[in-house]
Amino acid sequence: MTSEPKAPSAPAAPLPPVGLLPKLIFGSRWLQLPLYVGLIVAQAVYVLLFLKELWHLVAHSFDASEQQIMLVVLGLIDVVMISNLLIMVIVGGYETFVSRLNLTGHPDEPEWLGHVNASVLKIKLAMAIIGISSISLLRTFIEAGNLGTTRSNFTETGVMWQVLIHMTFIVSAIGIAWVDRLSESGHRKEAEHG
Repeated sequence: MTSEPKAPSAPAAPLPPVGLLPKLIFGSRWLQLPLYVGLIVAQAVYVLLFLKELWHLVAHSFDASEQQIMLVVLGLIDVVMISNLLIMVIVGGYETFVSRLNLTGHPDEPEWLGHVNASVLKIKLAMAIIGISSISLLRTFIEAGNLGTTRSNFTETGVMWQVLIHMTFIVSAIGIAWVDRLSESGHRKEAEHG
């Protein structure tokens, strides 16, 4: 059994030279790097906040009422959801707008990263913001029993505004998803006819 030598493959065509202005414009994407590093620092601050709140929960678990414990736990969930939002922006934004992370095949590669683009990132961010707003609104509703007393942190008008803002987030997310779907179906039709 002899193996025949493989014919050499044709060399790739040389890329055309790129001018200085296009290089400068394309290279300017790296100006976003300090922004993503800053978000990593913000993530570290949220980790410290989470640990501080967790410590307070454990230290005062026997002195606190069930409602107080529930409010602290909702606060912890809120911190985790904001942290998840930060990760989506850091990883997804860097991958979409700055440079590839080259994580293909890595066992810890996030599932969503394989098909992330600006459109998908917008929808994921909108859903995360709705989740964060929902937790905040739930905390408000739990404390709503104290409305009209000195123990309340909210007024009826404040609660109404929170609900309206939350509804605005929901309508905005539906709008973003609808526009994305319209855009996607338009691209599909172009591909079929082109």
